[in-house]
Amino acid sequence: MTNQNLLRKQVASELKKRRLIFSTILLLSLLYLGVNFLFGSVGFLRYLELKNKKVQLERELTAIETNNTQLRSEVQLLKENPFYIEKHAREDFGMAKPDEFVFRYDR
Repeated sequence: MTNQNLLRKQVASELKKRRLIFSTILLLSLLYLGVNFLFGSVGFLRYLELKNKKVQLERELTAIETNNTQLRSEVQLLKENPFYIEKHAREDFGMAKPDEFVFRYDR
């Protein structure tokens, strides 16, 4: 019976070692996957950073599109409306007709 008990103890010891090795490998694998998920090149933190950059670029794009629309309407007015051309020349360049005087005031 002592041989059987000794054999059972050895088997139990081997099973404990296997469970310990399996548990350690599983824990290290999960730890690696967790760190890689958070801090990897395609991890969660990188995802949040790229998401914020996307929102910022979309805002810039909207602002540029608005500015582009304004510039197109101004170009259209400059091409078609002679009163707008005259207004622009008077206000921005200080031009006047030959019989007019321009008075400038410092603000």
